[in-house]
Amino acid sequence: MKIGIIVAMDKELALLMPLLENPDCTTVHGYTLHYGTIGKADIVAMKCGIGKVNAAIGTMTMIDRFSPDLIINTGVAGGTGGNAGILDIVVGTRIAYHDVWCGPGTRWGDAAGCPRYFHTTDMVNSLPCLHEGDTVKHGLVCSGDIFVSDPEVIKHIRTLYPEVDAVDMESAAIAQVCFLRNVPFACMRVISDTPGSDDNIAQYQNFWEEAPQHTFDMLRHIIHELTGK
Repeated sequence: MKIGIIVAMDKELALLMPLLENPDCTTVHGYTLHYGTIGKADIVAMKCGIGKVNAAIGTMTMIDRFSPDLIINTGVAGGTGGNAGILDIVVGTRIAYHDVWCGPGTRWGDAAGCPRYFHTTDMVNSLPCLHEGDTVKHGLVCSGDIFVSDPEVIKHIRTLYPEVDAVDMESAAIAQVCFLRNVPFACMRVISDTPGSDDNIAQYQNFWEEAPQHTFDMLRHIIHELTGK
C-alpha cells in the first residue's frame, strides 16, 4: 500500500520525518517529496506550504508523481472552544471551507462542482487506534486562508458550522483535490491552541516548545493497522 502524508510546515515535517524508514527524496515542481517506508507501507511525505493554494498544488503534485492509494493530511489546527482541547487529536470525518461562497443560489462552503462537505475515508476513520482513550475526537474540520486568532472570526465560523471542532488552512483544499482525483483521503489534526482565548498566541508558541511527538506517533499506529503490522 502506498500512502501519501501531507503537512503544511517545517515544524510538522520535523515531527514526521523520524517515523520514516530508509528515507530518500526527490524534487518535483519545487516541492521536496520524501519517500521511504513505515512498517509494510510505502510512504511519500511532503510539506505543501501554508494555505489552500499551496495545499492544492502540493496534493496534485504528489498524486501525479506517486499515485498514492491514500492521502493523509496531518499537522496542527486551532480549537473552536468545543469538545477538542489542546493536544487532543481531531479526526476529520467531514471537511469544509469556512471562507468560500460562490454567490446566490449556492450554500456557504460550496466549492464549484463539489459538495459542501468532503467526507473522509472510513478505511482510516474506523481503525481501532482512533477509537481509544478520550483524547481522540471525531468531527468537522473547517479550512480557510486565515490564521484564526480573533474570537469574532470563530463566532462567525460557528454560525456557519455550529458543529465545527477544528480550524486550519489546508485540509479542505487537499480534500477537494482528492475528491476530484478520486483518491481516498483522511485528516488528523492536533489542537495547538484555542482561537479567541486571551492567551491564544502564547498557547500556540508553548505548544511548539513542547513538541508533541506522541501525537504524530499516532500515524505509526494508523499505518500499522492499515497494513496488518
